[in-house]
Amino acid sequence: MTQEKFPARLHILIARKSQKALIIRRGPSKQTCIIGWDRKSNSFRVSQWLKGRIYERRSDISPDGKYWIYFAMNGQWGRGVGSWTTIARVPWLKAIAFFPKGDCWFGGGLFVNNNSYWLNDGPYGHDFELVFDKNNYHFFDTKAVKRNTNYRPPNYYGGECLNVYYNRLQRDGWKLIESSEKAYLNSETIFQKELSKQWMLQKIGHEQVGSPPGKGCYWDEHIVYNQTGKLLVYPDWEWAEWLDKSIYYAENGCLYQVKLKSSNQLSEPRLLHDFNNYTFECKQAPY
Repeated sequence: MTQEKFPARLHILIARKSQKALIIRRGPSKQTCIIGWDRKSNSFRVSQWLKGRIYERRSDISPDGKYWIYFAMNGQWGRGVGSWTTIARVPWLKAIAFFPKGDCWFGGGLFVNNNSYWLNDGPYGHDFELVFDKNNYHFFDTKAVKRNTNYRPPNYYGGECLNVYYNRLQRDGWKLIESSEKAYLNSETIFQKELSKQWMLQKIGHEQVGSPPGKGCYWDEHIVYNQTGKLLVYPDWEWAEWLDKSIYYAENGCLYQVKLKSSNQLSEPRLLHDFNNYTFECKQAPY
């Protein structure tokens, strides 16, 4: 019996005050690729791959698009750290700051501004004494950006992805509408963003054990609707954002753009790039 093949999974970090963005591409499940997206030219640059998982919902990019913070896991618990938080230069993976973790609680963080970040340390903390693999890499920090130990996100959503992700969404203009428990270990949190006087975009965040095939325990779907009652449901949009007077969304490993054509109609989707046929390659960061 052959194993079902799923499209590449995409999550995108948008720099709020520049034309830069980062695409976190996952697939196969234990391989992750980082791709820089120049939104001005709609060009895409493959940077580095990781044989492991990057928790995209615990990651963030600085407003000017120069740096990003991410939480990663390779599961090598017996031979090294197994998980860690890193700050790197966009669009690369190579650390300029490295915080060993050793478990999958908390981790990652948010940028407070271009020059400082909040580390999602939590009560379990990062273990600054852990040795990474056999290369004797210990904790190290950077002077490029500084840790803000006084900052606290406005809301608390537990010890996994949602504490970073839901605070990031609200910081970036998404309004939390409601949160509800649908069944045991199955909840939904609805966010909304106004696109125009007529159009709204909803993001439904699922927190679910036993999620549909091809989805993680945290996954999103989207609804576009207008004031006349027109409702467009997109369960396969795994990421979507309103940028430059357009809806950008990821579906089945591809990135698309849709415009508001009128008060009651959307344009046809424009395919910007297909990220499915990428294969692992070793690349060195230029720093």
